[in-house]
Amino acid sequence: MSFASCSQYEHGYFTAYRHLAADEPELVLHLGDYQYEYQAGVYTIPGGNPRDHEGPETVTLANYRQRHAQYKSDPDLQAAHAVAPWAVVFDDHEIENNWADEVPERPDPGFLARRAAAFQAYWENMPLRRSSIPQGIDMQLYRRIRWGRLATFHMLDTRQYRDDQGCGDGYKDCPAATDPARTITGAEQEQWLINGFRRSDARWDVLGQQVFFGKRDNNSGPAEVVSMDSWDGYAASRDRITRGWVDAGVRNAVVLTGDVHAHWADELKLDWRDPTSRTVGSELVCSSITSTGDGADVPSGQHPWSPWNPHLRFYNNQRGYVRTTITRSSMTADFQVVPYVTRPGAPVHTRATFVIEDRVPGLHQTAESATPGGLSLGSQDLGEATVRQETERP
Repeated sequence: MSFASCSQYEHGYFTAYRHLAADEPELVLHLGDYQYEYQAGVYTIPGGNPRDHEGPETVTLANYRQRHAQYKSDPDLQAAHAVAPWAVVFDDHEIENNWADEVPERPDPGFLARRAAAFQAYWENMPLRRSSIPQGIDMQLYRRIRWGRLATFHMLDTRQYRDDQGCGDGYKDCPAATDPARTITGAEQEQWLINGFRRSDARWDVLGQQVFFGKRDNNSGPAEVVSMDSWDGYAASRDRITRGWVDAGVRNAVVLTGDVHAHWADELKLDWRDPTSRTVGSELVCSSITSTGDGADVPSGQHPWSPWNPHLRFYNNQRGYVRTTITRSSMTADFQVVPYVTRPGAPVHTRATFVIEDRVPGLHQTAESATPGGLSLGSQDLGEATVRQETERP
């Protein structure tokens, strides 16, 4: 099984999709930002975008249909679709950046009509079952996919039912982040997920979802400065779900994530205040296919947030995807990267490999290799660059 996210057509060539197809996975998960809503040239990378969107910013059904059609014309994306079945969930850019339930990023009296149009086009163009046919502004996206008794994939929706981001979004030290009444999934989806944990007979329970699950505090001091758009902005929701799989005795819990345009791997805790507390699951985060452009290699352990977030085990800022092999005894994750996307034809490289062993929560790194020919990036200003990469918008 391979998983991917964040394919901004303007920011580069979909070479990583071509390499994903060459691996011949049996299943592909796409965890959001399959397409982007911007008008050509609005969301640019340094040096300029190598490709352009057709048409205006997507607002109407015709706009969204045109954008999906343009993306589907890409031969590398076509190859990835042809190689295996896909299980998909949307994040924000399939509609509009950082929307939350019925709240748009910026005031927009036409947002609900825009949301309905985006859902309709998404349904028409993506591999979804009849149960996901939109009903106006509503769409049943969360669902379970069983791979025999080996794995159950709980595909989540962290956009349609969430409370608005706290304190105006961004990275903040915000009291709303720990408000127990706030939710990223909505009460009904949360209960559905916890009930699924209780009934699970799978060896691996895998959450396929959109935004960063584990804690990432970017401040070394007493204040906790975290992303309001991620599960950090809805900490009680995260804690209830984590406690749900622990109390249910889930054999192996693994969270898969997209959104942040970089590879990460981290261990999940019940007590985030105590770095020595036991690990109860693992999170694997895929980089973008193209979003934010070429990126750069980062030496292992050099991310500046690592000293006070010891559960963060890996970071790399190149484009790519994650390739996994799931067996009864282990899940192996290869973090695949390409050295550039602003021109076609990049080779692929396994930047690092982690193994999760059956009944042993946590990550074991088994391989690491710097990217040949990849631009290297040191730790200086990397923290600021991480925040900017995740929050900077046109």
